[in-house]
Amino acid sequence: MPTPLESEEHKALRSAVAALGKRHGRTYDREALWSEAAKLGYLGVNLPEEYGGGGGGIAELSIVLEELGAAGCPLLMMVVSPAICGTVIARFGTEDQKRDWLPALADGTRTMAFGITEPDAGSNSHRITTTARRDQDTGDWILTGRKVFISGVDIADATLIVGRTADARTGNLKPCLFIVPRDAEGFTRRQIDMELDAAEKQFELTLDDVRLPADALVGDEDAGLLQLFAGLNPERIMTAAFAIGMGRYALARAVEYARDRTVWKAPIGAHQAIAHPLAQAHIDLELARLMMQKAAYLYDAGDDVGAGEAANMAKYAAGEACVKAVDQAVHTLGGNGLTREFGLASLITAARVSRIAPVSREMILNYVSHQTLGLPKSY
Repeated sequence: MPTPLESEEHKALRSAVAALGKRHGRTYDREALWSEAAKLGYLGVNLPEEYGGGGGGIAELSIVLEELGAAGCPLLMMVVSPAICGTVIARFGTEDQKRDWLPALADGTRTMAFGITEPDAGSNSHRITTTARRDQDTGDWILTGRKVFISGVDIADATLIVGRTADARTGNLKPCLFIVPRDAEGFTRRQIDMELDAAEKQFELTLDDVRLPADALVGDEDAGLLQLFAGLNPERIMTAAFAIGMGRYALARAVEYARDRTVWKAPIGAHQAIAHPLAQAHIDLELARLMMQKAAYLYDAGDDVGAGEAANMAKYAAGEACVKAVDQAVHTLGGNGLTREFGLASLITAARVSRIAPVSREMILNYVSHQTLGLPKSY
């Protein structure tokens, strides 16, 4: 479903990924799809060519995730591994970190999780209590803290952990990013028992004096916020792509059903009570995609400030559109919408995630109200 705003290359990419998604479908095997997407160059499409990537940007990567979602087989770790972690390392990593990680992230042989959320911090990143201190004798970093709702840690080779270091000048804590290997001593995980039906599991992490070499730090210790948001803006854009793809999948199933299902004289799709909500869902998804494309364009153009605003708006719009599309799809199918045969019921829970994570709709409204509209903060 290309748009007039897309280049011929983007349209070709969208068509090719849609074909890949169609081959795998709703009953896809995550590892098999991940492997094939990597071989075709889709996983690393946003990473630099000199490190094995496609040389594109978040615009291209969002197309990949949206089309896989529209086919019923979204890859959640695309939001995390190439979009967040790959972007941060590509922009701020050392040459050794780039050579070590980027080619492997691009070809799918390694993945990286992302750990920022904490039990007592939530959306308030200023309350992050995971701390990193220097061992003055060895130069090593020592990390202590907890993280929660971290996706795919069991299948990731490492986790990019957001910790805080003390500023020697002010004594304040500032955010920094560290690559923590999965088997690092003192780094443990506990799977969270979720009702969400997803291939990727959620974990609570504990860092108990995890010792890391000096080169585990990504980027400049004094540029933490800039580096952090270099990953968070792509995360919001990719979450929007995830939501739009999911919404399109649900809507397509509902439209197909509404065309065929006949109760009285005409298919149920002929009735405005069915047709109009589906049309509204389509409009909302298309509008959300336009904002997502704007956010991706601004980010890829290097406008971090503009991208921050647009990425938040895109994530908000896509989450709302996704929830409404899934709800209307299930309602259109009636009882069939809750059966495994049609594959929509599990999306009811999954769609809510797009409203909640990685930032709640309320926090986005807070952001827009005081950052865009200039209203005073309430927190």
